[in-house]
Amino acid sequence: MPATHNVTALIVAAGSGSRLGGELPKQFRLLGGTAVLAHAVDALASHPRIDAVRVVIGSGQEAMARAALGLRDVGDVIIGGAERADSVRAGLAALGDGIVLVHDAARPFCPHAVIDRLLGALGDHDGAVPVVSVADTIAKGARTLEAMVDRSHLFRVQTPQAFHVEDLVYAYDEAGKRAPTDESTVMVEAGLKVATVEGDAMLDKLTTAADWERAEALLSARLVSRTGIGFDVHAFAGDGPLMMGGVEIAHDRGLAGHSDADVVLHAITDALLGAAGLGDIGEHFPPSDPHWQGADSAIFLAHAPSLIRAAGGIIDFVDCTVVAEAPKVSPHRAAMRSKVAQILALAEGQVSIKATTTEGLGFAGRREGIAAQAVATIRIAIDRMETN
Repeated sequence: MPATHNVTALIVAAGSGSRLGGELPKQFRLLGGTAVLAHAVDALASHPRIDAVRVVIGSGQEAMARAALGLRDVGDVIIGGAERADSVRAGLAALGDGIVLVHDAARPFCPHAVIDRLLGALGDHDGAVPVVSVADTIAKGARTLEAMVDRSHLFRVQTPQAFHVEDLVYAYDEAGKRAPTDESTVMVEAGLKVATVEGDAMLDKLTTAADWERAEALLSARLVSRTGIGFDVHAFAGDGPLMMGGVEIAHDRGLAGHSDADVVLHAITDALLGAAGLGDIGEHFPPSDPHWQGADSAIFLAHAPSLIRAAGGIIDFVDCTVVAEAPKVSPHRAAMRSKVAQILALAEGQVSIKATTTEGLGFAGRREGIAAQAVATIRIAIDRMETN
């Protein structure tokens, strides 16, 4: 398949997830500290051939989607319809020409090798789907067995499913209102050629509580815990206000720095990069680069989790201690905690912000500046550690 074709991953996340129980649809529930939808986005967005990821959600799910996705770049969310076919149609209407990978949000893990096989198969097919063999004996009957079914040509079809956008649009137009729930079925019924490629057990869908336990076990088996430490300090300079923890705080003096001099966000960024073995903030955003002059430090902090998640990692917890005589942190702690959690796409319970003084000692005690020290705990895939 020529590399010039645009490839967009379209993640369908409009369902209610009622079979798992609870008020929160399964695509927005946390799996290993990260929303299932976010896992699916990270798995696809990290593939080098995928140019963009778009997400289709149900009406009224906007707030849940924002909380689940954080600052992940998925463009504007697309509002789907009552049926899956309606949601896919809405997604296709938002795309241009090229290749689309239609994926279920409830399949949070997608190996890159499967995507490679799907894109490769589109060279001489209108579509491609991953399949896995049926291992169990298949039989017909109700209360008693009537006949056994030959399973040698039976497969379970998974997602993502890959198509040329114009072919899938054509197939849905041909199907009209009777469109089935599976895109490959729509294609086949329209007379188009769909290839099968080898799927993966990692792509099994989360449907029941047992599936959820299996997914948690898969995560635990692949990940190891690592801890990073970050430290930052900035001197007072000029007039206030100052930025701390992503929050503007009224103060008679500002902080000196190449960016907005947010010691909290800088320290947490370094802690996360250190935990993943990815260097420090200066390597990724050199202070000598004029592009970062006065930059919002939220950009730096958002960059670290994007690298960690692209490597299959999960952020479990971050803790930051501010060292300053003034301004007082306590009136702003809740807002800082909320802002950091938003930037990192974490629950607020996964973020801690504290403050202390040096009892009048040192530069902080002399009110010459502010320091911050952060600790971050992540889990990252064992097979990705050697590349970090």
